[in-house]
Amino acid sequence: MTSTTETAAPGGQNTALAMSTIAFTVCFAVWTIFSIIGVQIKQELGLNDTQFGLLVGTPILTGSLIRLVLGIWTDQYGGRVVYALVMVAAAAATWMLTWADSYETYLLAALGVGIAGGSFAVGIAYVSRWYPTGQQGTALGIFGAGNVGAAVTKFLAPMVMVAFGWKAVAQLWAIGLLIMAIVFFFSTKDDPQLSERRRMGAKPASFASQLAPLANLQVWRFSLYYFFVFGAFVALALWLPRYYTGVYGLDIVTAGLLGAAYSIPGSLFRILGGTLSDKYGARRVMYWTFCGSVACTFLLSYPATTYVVEGIRGPIEFHIALGFVPFTMLTFALGFFMSLGKAAVYKHIPVYYPNHVGSVGGIVGLIGGLGGFVLPIAFGMMNDLIGVWTSCFMLLFGIVAMNLAWMHFAILRMARQKEVSLATPADLPELASPQVLTEWNPENRSFWQQKGRAIAQRNLWISVPALLLAFAVWMVWSVVVVNLPAIGFKYTTDQLFWLAALPGLSGATLRIFYSFTVPIFGGRVWTAASTASLLIPAIGIGVAVQNPNTPYLIMMILALLCGFGGGNFASSMSNISFFFPRAEKGKALGLNAGLGNLGVSVVQFVVPLVVTMGVFGALGGDAQTWTQAGQSKPMWLQNAGYIWVPFIIAATIAAWYGMNDIAEAKASFAEQAIIFKRKHNWVMCWLYIGTFGSFIGYSAGFPLLTKMQFPDVNPLQFAFLGPLVGSLTRALSGDLCDRIGGARVTQWVFMAMVAGVVGVLYCLGVGNFAGFLASFLLLFAAAGVGNASTFQMIPAIFNVHHARAAAGRGSDAQTEAARSAMREAAAVLGLSSAVGAYGAFFIPKSFGSSISLTGGPEAALYVFLAFYVSCLVLNWWYYTRAGAEIRLGGARSAPTAAAAA
Repeated sequence: MTSTTETAAPGGQNTALAMSTIAFTVCFAVWTIFSIIGVQIKQELGLNDTQFGLLVGTPILTGSLIRLVLGIWTDQYGGRVVYALVMVAAAAATWMLTWADSYETYLLAALGVGIAGGSFAVGIAYVSRWYPTGQQGTALGIFGAGNVGAAVTKFLAPMVMVAFGWKAVAQLWAIGLLIMAIVFFFSTKDDPQLSERRRMGAKPASFASQLAPLANLQVWRFSLYYFFVFGAFVALALWLPRYYTGVYGLDIVTAGLLGAAYSIPGSLFRILGGTLSDKYGARRVMYWTFCGSVACTFLLSYPATTYVVEGIRGPIEFHIALGFVPFTMLTFALGFFMSLGKAAVYKHIPVYYPNHVGSVGGIVGLIGGLGGFVLPIAFGMMNDLIGVWTSCFMLLFGIVAMNLAWMHFAILRMARQKEVSLATPADLPELASPQVLTEWNPENRSFWQQKGRAIAQRNLWISVPALLLAFAVWMVWSVVVVNLPAIGFKYTTDQLFWLAALPGLSGATLRIFYSFTVPIFGGRVWTAASTASLLIPAIGIGVAVQNPNTPYLIMMILALLCGFGGGNFASSMSNISFFFPRAEKGKALGLNAGLGNLGVSVVQFVVPLVVTMGVFGALGGDAQTWTQAGQSKPMWLQNAGYIWVPFIIAATIAAWYGMNDIAEAKASFAEQAIIFKRKHNWVMCWLYIGTFGSFIGYSAGFPLLTKMQFPDVNPLQFAFLGPLVGSLTRALSGDLCDRIGGARVTQWVFMAMVAGVVGVLYCLGVGNFAGFLASFLLLFAAAGVGNASTFQMIPAIFNVHHARAAAGRGSDAQTEAARSAMREAAAVLGLSSAVGAYGAFFIPKSFGSSISLTGGPEAALYVFLAFYVSCLVLNWWYYTRAGAEIRLGGARSAPTAAAAA
């Protein structure tokens, strides 16, 4: 079955293309409505630039996230029906926007307005089915010209808003979209592929099968290109009216008209981009796009500057700045180059993935649309933090320059390889190298001794510092929040606990996705990329803490971004688990996790030292004044973020050039998703909440809890001790777990944790800090051992499970069972780490809520006590009692193997 038709009726083609393009124009006009009405809403609500950026970006978020689902539904049920339903839903949400009465309700309504943005994925899949391959570039370019809807809004909405108010704009746009839905449905026909499928009585492809191409990394390469050419286009379409009013002092009507000067070429010239891609090839067009965009963004990023030159007869002063005429001409040119790139990216999809245009086009559009959501927020944050209007173009210059360099590198590498058929696109061939291990069998003793051990050890010891830095960035807020009130930040106790807890929330959530990334992208590639991502929160914190007037929303966003560090643990553990044989897995995972966990202790030991000195001189910024109890001293709190930057860069380079990808570890998300049906996956997630959730949650909450319960004690003198103890016990107990069995050790762990909580409760009651500290150190030590023991259990459990299923079915079945066990165990390691990491959010937040509601932390501690008892019971029932479903011994002893029989 193909997704194009060579002989479709011309009338059907023309009508489908014309109506789809008009409908997309109307949808796009609705999707970008906040670029105009948002300015007046900003004035009415008194929003800052960051809040405004979030408001205008929220519809972009919805429209981006639903593109994948809508694209798949279009492949399954046809574009005619799905397109009409999308327009009806978006029209209803746009009308309901007029009922909003607060910033929160505006954000909620904006989520519904964003449904209109999902129409792009529907239209791409629908239109491509009407045209043969040689005409798809032009056809999709014509359809993509519907981006001009942004200009329609910029031209017409200001006039309507001035005459009747912004609510009239929302109501008229909603009515227009509803009318368009009706006209589209009754004037178009089902696409040829859907009609043929119905005639044959064939069922549509399943949702899971539609997701299969997403395992191909080439799809993600296209997505990154589209992040700039489309995401930046949408972001600027939303941001330019605000830029014109702020920089040039123009009224909203004039600003909207000038903003349209950018939107029009960025839309209409997409048709030309499609034609040029058909004629000259998409690769050449992408070079034109990126080179032209680099030049434009470089000129636009130069800020207005006044120079003073010491002349012979006195100072000579002159001023350099772009007037609005050259500025508008440059944005016009930038929109033109982006339009060529948008068409060139989508030219590839029906050719490479003819039967999955909806899903592939959906994910590419999703990533591009996310650029339209993230970038306006980033523009607002950079305005608030840096204070330079052209900072938005500085950011875009960096993005497009990186894309150009990456694409050129890719093409040079591809040129040295043999030509690959379009029908079987290579998985990121530009990254293929000797660092990809095509043969890997650590269970083979000869292979392991001669070759495997050295490679595995090298990957482990590069992974450890990268993971340590990830934990340091993840937990840096636990130290920063303690000092914020003393340098002038006016935050409540609950707000401070929120800042300490948010990295745990985002880190745990990211771990869910990071759990599956190594088999999809490769361990080396993902380790390097995820480590580099730590630069964003590290630099952001360094900038934000220097100004006590930094909006709390920005601080929350930076706290959430620190979750990148928390997410890295899932992929790191999954990656290392592939390198070691079963008998050494516990020790290797213990070393990786235990020494990586030291990042928590390192951050709580290093940061209090580096904030007392100007480590980076003038480059790091001026000192703040720390004042408490009548005492003052200088503090460079920005060093809490900046200190990690050079080490992150070094770790990224080491991971890229020193680590390996394992070819046999490749697996799609669908292959790994089987773990969601495994009961023991969820049992281990519960147990890991008790061990790692406690370790990371107490690490985040202990400093602030100590400060509140024992005001005379400096918590930063002791904060590093608990994480240090927990990290070392984890690193040192892996070998013990391999020898006597992780399940037995886990049972002892939860007994010790029950005793630790009882000790904390008693010492709080009598006000004994020494006993309080000792009880927490017991909790940290037990949690560290438990982290190692539970992770030793996971591979053993799945080895037994699959060995039982393959018993008596021959060597091939047993070999496949071993591979399945390895693959599923790696995914469970990541997922359980994700679930357990929510402790970093819930434990500090539980302490804060308990103190707010009852005046003390005791209520939270009683909840923790009950949870540890439940873990004791579960571990005993499933893994340690006589007759347990899977009774575990050590990896080097008989019970595990015997259980398989």
